[in-house]
Amino acid sequence: MDTNKINKGIDSHPIISVITVCLNAASMLEKTLKSIEEQDYPCIETVIVDGGSTDLTPQVLARYASVVSKSVSEKDRGIFDAMNKGVRMASGDYCIFMNAGDTFAAKDTVTAVINLLDGTFPDVVYGSVIKKKSDGTFFVKEAEMPHNAHRMFFCHQSAFIRTSCLKDYAYDIRYSMSADFKLFKILWKENKTFRKLEFPIAVFDTNGVSNVNRVEGIKQNIAIIKELDNISDRLKLLPRLYFVVSMLRLRKFFKALHGKS
Repeated sequence: MDTNKINKGIDSHPIISVITVCLNAASMLEKTLKSIEEQDYPCIETVIVDGGSTDLTPQVLARYASVVSKSVSEKDRGIFDAMNKGVRMASGDYCIFMNAGDTFAAKDTVTAVINLLDGTFPDVVYGSVIKKKSDGTFFVKEAEMPHNAHRMFFCHQSAFIRTSCLKDYAYDIRYSMSADFKLFKILWKENKTFRKLEFPIAVFDTNGVSNVNRVEGIKQNIAIIKELDNISDRLKLLPRLYFVVSMLRLRKFFKALHGKS
């Protein structure tokens, strides 16, 4: 792929499609739309994929009609199916996925990203992410340098992905929790270009994932590694995942045991 070949929007700026997947999250959606509205970048396309909300989502979309470029409201087969739908709707050069409640780290985030590319256009551009803990405090989760890993080495909400890549390699909806991990592993193995930036891209709330969900997510990562990686890489990547699954199960066992005592 010619990494310098890209469509141009206003004043030769690449067009950025911000895709938001939501379901009955009207107040959180408004938070995200406000953040998109505040961006000072001139070429943003906002795509809303709603799973058929029955709350005040239609009213929120009406209030932000000048921000929302395209929207659809219908049932889907899960978040990654909805994300694939958003990609099919997108006409931008890059896509970034901002779920309801996610916001950009600053009002000039998109401008800063495009300026740092300096005329080159990698397939995946990503940075760090700011997370909010359950106690209300924030911390920066640093992204790692590109590599073939046993897990995501950056946060999905902090990544701008060439739309052409997303259309060529759709999210595999069989992996309800790890389809993004599979997609980026495939892009890495296909020698797509990755560029790490040294600043936060997005802010999102994190209230912790249950051990059950964590175990399921790790099991899906294990299945993906078995599907895509060679024997040598499996030997490097799988033991640490098996170890984490074992520790989580032991923790759950002792917690249950303590509860009975």
